[in-house]
Amino acid sequence: MSEKSIPLNQTLKENKMGTMPVIPLLLNMSAPIMLSMFVLACYNLVDSYFVSKLKEEALSAMGLAFPVQGLTIAFGIGTAIGVNALLAMKLGAKDFESVNKVAMNGFFLAFCTSIFFCILCAIGLDAYIKSQTYDPLIIKMTKEYLTVILYASLPHFVGVMSDRILQATGLTFYTMVTQLVGAITNIILDPLFIFGYGPFPKLGIMGAAIATVIGQLNASIVSIALNIKKNKEIHFAFRGFRPNGAYIWQIYKIAIPSILMQSVNSLTTYGMNRVLKTFEKIADTAIAVYGLYFKLNSIFFMPFFGLTTGMVPIVSYNFGAKNKKRIIATIRSTLMIAVGLMSIGIIIFELFPENLLRMFEAKENMMNIGTVCLRLIAPSFLGASIAITFSSVFQAMGRAVYSMNVSIIRQIAVLLPSAYLLSRTGNINNVWFCFLIAEVFAISCSLYYMSRLNRKYLKPMED
Repeated sequence: MSEKSIPLNQTLKENKMGTMPVIPLLLNMSAPIMLSMFVLACYNLVDSYFVSKLKEEALSAMGLAFPVQGLTIAFGIGTAIGVNALLAMKLGAKDFESVNKVAMNGFFLAFCTSIFFCILCAIGLDAYIKSQTYDPLIIKMTKEYLTVILYASLPHFVGVMSDRILQATGLTFYTMVTQLVGAITNIILDPLFIFGYGPFPKLGIMGAAIATVIGQLNASIVSIALNIKKNKEIHFAFRGFRPNGAYIWQIYKIAIPSILMQSVNSLTTYGMNRVLKTFEKIADTAIAVYGLYFKLNSIFFMPFFGLTTGMVPIVSYNFGAKNKKRIIATIRSTLMIAVGLMSIGIIIFELFPENLLRMFEAKENMMNIGTVCLRLIAPSFLGASIAITFSSVFQAMGRAVYSMNVSIIRQIAVLLPSAYLLSRTGNINNVWFCFLIAEVFAISCSLYYMSRLNRKYLKPMED
């Protein structure tokens, strides 16, 4: 395609990514995603809020389910990040012919990922649950919840892929619309299916899973419709589609490190549940607290992930265009906003942990464990804001393997061994210090890799 034949809307997009002042551009790209991610965090909290009305065992079951849900998120978002980054690079390099093929192969991979998780559920769910608890009620509840989530995972994977395609082409506002649709659906249906109001059956924790899946289905339908109607950069052609090995390889070249990096989070949560299981008398309560911690911190981390998501296509585009000044300005602006956001989270966790836990019917044991947990882990938010920002930069510049390395060092090599060693003291409060220890290593590794990228790619670029 010649430059003269580039559509007007593509030219406007190029001007926006390449010439718009960095901070307004970053906010323009990320604010809708941040809001939609905040909404997502809120309706995840709503799940736990209503489930906590059942009994503490239900919260423990949600805590055991969390690593598997995290794994679905890792595969969904990781694959979509590969598609997102590749689309942004193709747009930045003006290779418009490849854009449609990349998008279509992205949807194909979403379908394949759903099949993979159905198989995983069928062959490994029982063994996974029983490795973390002996309580038959918790085992039953966890299985009910995860069976629905995994067998009906297709809307989740398709919705995530569709949203990332909107983001890659600059239509970030519409991702907020899709998230709102999913959130509102879930919030309305949660109490109806959990407690059986009106004509709805009383399904308990399984009802929470059904409400989540219906919310994801509605969100994915809206996202696909918006892509077809509003996304003028991509022309979707499902008829006659054939998977393209070359594009799939390029997508996974970026995506696999991201998937592995995010899957490490699930492995870490599973490992932490195993460590907490050693405190036999309070194990199930501690697991419930740990699960609640992740739901509560998502109020800050999810918008932060929205910020870095908005940053990725900007850095990718300007990396393709070899614009060093805008790359550096984007990184600095993202760090500034991220540190500010996480500082707010630290203050709230340090000052009001009891208030946060009371929302979930926390009894004395849970309150005692939870207040210490939230206060000890909170300072690690600052280190996470720096390390995760740099990890997103690595992905944007096609070096996602650096992100994977940092994540593995942080969580597998440092956090879990530290948690295990601290648990040997016999005091569960000591276990939470592992997060602070891990962030020191994560920041150090991130700065090292960033310096390598700077020497190899940024310094040789013309100012």
